[in-house]
Amino acid sequence: MDRDRSAIPQTDPFALFEDWFAEAHTGEPNDPNAMALATATPDGAPSVRMVLLKDRSEDGFTFYTNAESRKGREIRANMQAALLFHWKSLRRQIRIEGPLSEVSADEADAYFHSRAHDSQIGSAASDQSRPLPDRQTYLDRIENLAEQYPEGDVPRPAHWTGFRLAPRRIEFWLDRPNRLHDRRVFERAGADADWTDTLLYP
Repeated sequence: MDRDRSAIPQTDPFALFEDWFAEAHTGEPNDPNAMALATATPDGAPSVRMVLLKDRSEDGFTFYTNAESRKGREIRANMQAALLFHWKSLRRQIRIEGPLSEVSADEADAYFHSRAHDSQIGSAASDQSRPLPDRQTYLDRIENLAEQYPEGDVPRPAHWTGFRLAPRRIEFWLDRPNRLHDRRVFERAGADADWTDTLLYP
């Protein structure tokens, strides 16, 4: 690799994301769509966890969650977030930042009912992030729902939904020897604005 030239091209960042994402699907052994999601309270206290990317387009990057969980409450109180994809086997990462919006009920229904039947039951039975007196309590809930809905779709809980991050900043990072890494950041002021880009020092 030529150490004097950037290996991250000046191009459309969505197209570049798709190229890297496709490579991750062939080269990353586990959950190439896994991403760290960082949220914050209105007074700026951060928290982060791993979630799965479930849809992507030029409108944004979509994930699903229980909106009554810690992350769901933080999102609804502060509709800004950051994502991080880290593909260690490829020695690449992508950071994405921007505002969030909630998906439509139809979108949430469609994704919820695309999941395996047991996954629908597990999500419907969970009071995610809230105290659980013992694991059996959760297992009993799952068993009760399985008896109510032995097959077919499970009703989506109203608080189970999705959020879409509309990117305002996308940074691509590529490992280089001796920590002479490549970084290129793309930024735009809004959804209809043009992207600008620049290289960053590693």
